[in-house]
Amino acid sequence: MSELFGPEGWSAIFLSLKVSLWATVVSVPLGIAMALLLARGRFPGRGLLNGLVHLPLVLPPVVTGYLLLVLFGRRGALGGWLEETFGIVLAFRWTGAALAAGIMGFPLVVRAIRLAIDAVDPGLEEAAATLGASRIRIFFTVTLPLILPGVLAGAVLGFAKAMGEFGATITFVSSIPGETRTIPSAIYGLLQVPGREPEVVRLVIASAVLALGALGLSEWLARRVRVR
Repeated sequence: MSELFGPEGWSAIFLSLKVSLWATVVSVPLGIAMALLLARGRFPGRGLLNGLVHLPLVLPPVVTGYLLLVLFGRRGALGGWLEETFGIVLAFRWTGAALAAGIMGFPLVVRAIRLAIDAVDPGLEEAAATLGASRIRIFFTVTLPLILPGVLAGAVLGFAKAMGEFGATITFVSSIPGETRTIPSAIYGLLQVPGREPEVVRLVIASAVLALGALGLSEWLARRVRVR
């Protein structure tokens, strides 16, 4: 198996999985909170916030990567503060790749969850409230189980987007072997070298298999949720 992809290929595969998993794990709770705020909140600037959340979908990925570099670079407003305060460096690190992948997939996560929230019958939550349940208990016992298929769909979309993310990632964290070189940037790098097509094909197949595996897992979990 080690000869199938070579050390660089396996490194890119494991790094892509690591980056995508972390991007998804962080994005989903934030996506639930943001979707609830956008679906249920009534406050000035809600339209502007909705636009900002979905901005990565319409901006060129390179622009998003540049903005991340400006904000979270070592001399950026937030990046400098994070390094001085917590010793956290994001630029040109795998954590920065996870941040870029998470931001690019965040609109898809929020959209899937918000559609699920919009489909919830408010009468069920009102009935729980009349029985004395607190808002937190209503969320965990009524709302969350009802929107769980949407949460799973959002998680899969966010994971798939993170696995395929390229433009923002390579702009923000470059393509450093073993640190930030994910499958897309590895494929791009191999395409620049004549005679490396077989490795490209193997990485493309690995990427497709991982994406199909994520979709299959999502379908299985969705069926389990519906059965319960």
